[in-house]
Amino acid sequence: MKVGVVDDHGEQLSFVKVPTHASKGPEVGITNIIRAIERVVGESPVTLQGVTGIGLATPGTMDIPEGMLLTPHNLPGWNNFPIRQRITDHFGIPTVLQNDANAAAYGEFWSGAAKNYDSVAFWTLGTGIGCGIILGDFIVEGAHSHGAECGHIVIEMINGRRCDTGQYGTVEAYASAKSLVRRCEESLRSGRASVLREWLADGQELTPLLIAQAAEAGDGFADKLVMNTARYLGVATTTLMHTVNPAAILLGGAMTFGEHNSELGQRFLETVKDEVKRRAFPVPAEKTVIDYATLGGDAGFIGAAGCARLAIKQGHRVSQPVAT
Repeated sequence: MKVGVVDDHGEQLSFVKVPTHASKGPEVGITNIIRAIERVVGESPVTLQGVTGIGLATPGTMDIPEGMLLTPHNLPGWNNFPIRQRITDHFGIPTVLQNDANAAAYGEFWSGAAKNYDSVAFWTLGTGIGCGIILGDFIVEGAHSHGAECGHIVIEMINGRRCDTGQYGTVEAYASAKSLVRRCEESLRSGRASVLREWLADGQELTPLLIAQAAEAGDGFADKLVMNTARYLGVATTTLMHTVNPAAILLGGAMTFGEHNSELGQRFLETVKDEVKRRAFPVPAEKTVIDYATLGGDAGFIGAAGCARLAIKQGHRVSQPVAT
């Protein structure tokens, strides 16, 4: 887990990355979270008395208004765990729980690539696909804390690929890291020629990074896989644009192919944009900014702090210390 202290302008003051050992259960996990918070505050220029709020961000199902994890598949044994209140009870500081993609989106909105815009939608591209949507001071959480789950938008109804959720034809089934590897494996089994065959025969593991390296080395098959991923994402981005019409749509996460720092990353982004221009209404297609996020892996904890700041300011969805 990443834990940081952030000032009122979204600037990082201190940061630590430590294991939660969450698989050992909530009591071990919550103890490690508390220790990490105490450590990172101790390494910052502020004291615990100067901390005005704590933001927690995690993937998985949750009840955001109640600050409770529901059935998080990545946290066995944490079902119906009141994580927000446990942190508040220990520190005596108002605490907020938020979905990780929402938090990352708010981080970019508060102090990252979208800080000059009044609204943003943020794709998190990795093993799965997440999304967060911020409209002014409104985080799209939904009535049941399942808002902005746009990775599960269906983009292929006929013979759609199966997603890990059991659904078919979703964005995640076509544009995630798992999907990229699966599509590559299927094509290689069918006899497609590629330098990847030689690399795999030498014992290398098939990963999105290896596919990207093959594309950068001029392998046409690998390049087509990556660009098709961008096209699928462009289809989903068009739907997102038509539904929400944000000022900016950002791409972030592990599967962005080097972003602006690589030729492949630049072409990936341009392919997303081209697909959007081909499908979207002319005005949003022209005016909506589509770009890479800038905060990287820090967006989550910066955004979690920002979500706490926002909730305290608005006076809702934040747990308060119990008077004694």
